[in-house]
Amino acid sequence: MRELVMSRWTRISVMVAIIGMAFLGIPALVHAADPNGADTIAANPNAGLNMAWTLIAGFLVFFMQLGFAFLGAGLIRSKNTVNYMTKSFLDFCIASLGFWAFGFALMFGGSKLWPGLEEGNSIIGFSGFFLSGESYDVSTIMGWFFQMVFAATAATIVAGAVAERMKITAYLAYSFIIGALIYPIYGHWVWGGGWLATLDIGGTVGVRDFAGSGVVHAVGGTAALVGAWMVGPRIGKFNTDGTPNLIKGHNLPYVAIGTFILFFGWFGFNPGSTLAATDLRISVIAVNTFLAGATGAVVAMYWKFARTGKADLVVACNGALAGLVAITAPCAFVAPWAAVVIGAAAVPVMLAAAYFVERVLKVDDVVGAVPVHAGAGLWGLIAVGIFADGTYGGVSGLVDGNANQLVLQIIDVVTVVAWTGATAFLTFFAIKKAMGLRATKEEELAGLDVPEHGAEAYPVDVPARAPVTAAGMAD
Repeated sequence: MRELVMSRWTRISVMVAIIGMAFLGIPALVHAADPNGADTIAANPNAGLNMAWTLIAGFLVFFMQLGFAFLGAGLIRSKNTVNYMTKSFLDFCIASLGFWAFGFALMFGGSKLWPGLEEGNSIIGFSGFFLSGESYDVSTIMGWFFQMVFAATAATIVAGAVAERMKITAYLAYSFIIGALIYPIYGHWVWGGGWLATLDIGGTVGVRDFAGSGVVHAVGGTAALVGAWMVGPRIGKFNTDGTPNLIKGHNLPYVAIGTFILFFGWFGFNPGSTLAATDLRISVIAVNTFLAGATGAVVAMYWKFARTGKADLVVACNGALAGLVAITAPCAFVAPWAAVVIGAAAVPVMLAAAYFVERVLKVDDVVGAVPVHAGAGLWGLIAVGIFADGTYGGVSGLVDGNANQLVLQIIDVVTVVAWTGATAFLTFFAIKKAMGLRATKEEELAGLDVPEHGAEAYPVDVPARAPVTAAGMAD
């Protein structure tokens, strides 16, 4: 027990030391560009409106964390509910601190999108650490908040794939690394002015991922695949011949609640990515988001109904989420009819990915995070190159006679899988060697709630025993 306590304190001390050394290594603070907003509003009277819009959208994306918590908790067994809720809550907190300390600077340094982000190159950013110096600015901090909730979303996608068997300490260590390094470096390439954003194919410049089918969802989904593979399947998931068994979740109402919350939050995810209420394309983006999600739900439900004669709630919810993930990259660049096609096509992509992950790779993805987020996310990137119609931002795809954008999007697909797959493997491998990934067999069979948290989600009240008299009879 003494060695266990020392090990825990050692890990905490190492994390604190890393953050402390990084902070002390920052040059002396200089006067911020505009920490109270007076200069910003004087220069742009619309700044207040656009800032309010962006922050409210960020609040909606933050609220999506509750949706992920409900969705995942409903799809697992009751004995792991506290463990899953803890991971869903703390991964958001820890990833956001990693993004504050390191990730935001690595992602947007050199982009010059906001004050204090001047230093960086096509591979990585060098300015904005800890939101200090010139980045202590109202516009920069607004940008940090909106981007932080995206980073935390990428982190929490993994929770569902590795549920019911990964140690809480291992999972939280991963959460810090994805928020500090894995997500932001790839994000820099796409959203921070990096090499993917400036890549020129036949005069068409830059991959396009408006709200994060790749940056958020494919990163999270690919990391989920690696994590679920490395931690191994749950006990009883696969038979000796490799065929999978169905392990039922414990609360379908949670699944529906979580999906409703996520669907609602997506209106912060996609329209909010304009970063401006004065950009009237938000109406198109909102409608495209809704149509793709609704179409995904309907197509998935009727697919399952045609096969079994049952209207499956879980399949419909995952279909909606797949449609929403797929439309996230092209939502600003396509017409409503294309949003319906993209949402519909996301369902067979999701189903094929689910089959491949479970039946071919033999990976136990508890909630279907990989097919929904990686499968549909990659399809969303491709969809930009097919359906972009040239009416927004000059982005056009095959429907507008431009094949070059599709080539760029395919390069992006290969890049996000290769980068996230490699870095997630190194991350989980290092964590496995340092502290171990998996709970013990006894803990897994009993459920992780009591061994790791000392609490149960649904405790059974045991009435106190009546006092016993000297004669041995209860009063």
